[in-house]
Amino acid sequence: MCVKENSSTDIVFPQSAVIPFKIENNRLKILLITSINKQQWIFPKGIIEENLSPQQSALQEAKEEAGAEGEVLSITLGEYSYPKWGGICEVVVFPMYVTRLLDDWPEANIRKRKWVSIEEAFTYLSKEDLRKLLELFELNLENIKSLVKDL
Repeated sequence: MCVKENSSTDIVFPQSAVIPFKIENNRLKILLITSINKQQWIFPKGIIEENLSPQQSALQEAKEEAGAEGEVLSITLGEYSYPKWGGICEVVVFPMYVTRLLDDWPEANIRKRKWVSIEEAFTYLSKEDLRKLLELFELNLENIKSLVKDL
C-alpha cells in the first residue's frame, strides 16, 4: 500500500477509481456498485498499489469489486478526497470501457452491481463528489468515445 504525507501532516492514501461504461444499442450505460457498509451506490475504487499505475490499479479494483473487465482510458476525469483510516484518501478518476462482465468475482457476495442510464446514475449517486465526476464524464463523452478502440 502506498502512503504519503501532505503538507498538513495528514496521512494521504492515493486511490484510483473508474466510471465503468458501455454503449449498447447506441445507448450509454453506467455500471454502479454498492459500498460494503452503507450499501450506497458508488464507482469502483481502491488504493493505488505501488507496483501498478493508477489506471492499472483502478482496472484491478473494477474486476475485484464489480467483476468488470475492459479498458481504462488515459483521460483523467477529475479528483476528489475524503477522510478515512485516520487520514485523507485522494482519488483520481478515469473512464473505463467495459468489454466483459464476469458472472463470479471476488466481492460478488458483498456488493451489488447495476447497469443504469446516465440520467438514472445521477439519481442513484448520493455523494455530490461522485455526481460532479459523472457530470465531467458526460461533458467529455465525445472525447471519451474517441479513445475507445472497439467503438
